[in-house]
Amino acid sequence: MWSGVFPAVTTKFTEDDALDHGEMERCFALQMDAGCDGIIVCGSLGEGPMLSHEEKLDVMATAMRASGGKPVLLTVNEASTRDACAIGRRAAKAGADGLMVVPSPIYHTNHDETVATLRAVAEAADLPVMIYSNRIAYRVDVTCDIMDDLAGDERFVAIKESSDDIRRSTEIINRFGDRFDLFTGVDNLAYEALCVGAIGWVAGLVTAFPRETVVIYQLMKQGRRDEALAIYRWFRPLLDLDVSTYLVQNIKLAEVLEIGTNDRVRMPRLPLSGPRRAAAEKVVIDAIASRPTLPAI
Repeated sequence: MWSGVFPAVTTKFTEDDALDHGEMERCFALQMDAGCDGIIVCGSLGEGPMLSHEEKLDVMATAMRASGGKPVLLTVNEASTRDACAIGRRAAKAGADGLMVVPSPIYHTNHDETVATLRAVAEAADLPVMIYSNRIAYRVDVTCDIMDDLAGDERFVAIKESSDDIRRSTEIINRFGDRFDLFTGVDNLAYEALCVGAIGWVAGLVTAFPRETVVIYQLMKQGRRDEALAIYRWFRPLLDLDVSTYLVQNIKLAEVLEIGTNDRVRMPRLPLSGPRRAAAEKVVIDAIASRPTLPAI
């Protein structure tokens, strides 16, 4: 159902901590102009847990205006299943194309609880669902056994695989074939995941470097792996910024330097400062200075 590059977009704020819809629409349009295939809003990078339900729906509406008809998914990342179902219903009513669902980021659900929660949200919203499996950040591993329990429900269409173990991608394909659209969710494992069969990339650094991300994906799709690898090797130091406690601040700083936006975040986060900011800036500035010429795709 879904494939390609889906940016996990950042949420933009004004100086007084309100949503900056004009700036979001500009930044989202850059993703679409570069050839991205969809948009995912209000995830980890989008500071979803810091947003109210009303704000999440407003960000989704802005993404829908910018998407040019390409799919827009709202991330469901609520502490309680009740609240997850509630925002899922509201997203469906507001026209979401689908949901990316995280089991509770607060309580670490077991196998049965994970299955029950994902089923409850899918039933409440009655929308296509991308399951977000991230045992590193959220301490819940959506294993192949859990996916097997969910495979009979056609609303579960995709998996964002963020276990940080590249072997998992092959395990999913070996067990389920093409039952689930397999997306990689770890920027600095993207080339490897695409090599072993992922058909999509939920990307982070794409928000600052959309063209490079899309070109890598398209080259891989065309079987031009050596060309893709050369760009990916250049991209790797940037992609490493996504795999960090400070991924939001890192990527927003990259956006400042590359697309001329701001790096405002919602507290308790603060923008990078001091040596940490200097180190991240150097990574981005060095990459911009050595940017490769992109081949035609």
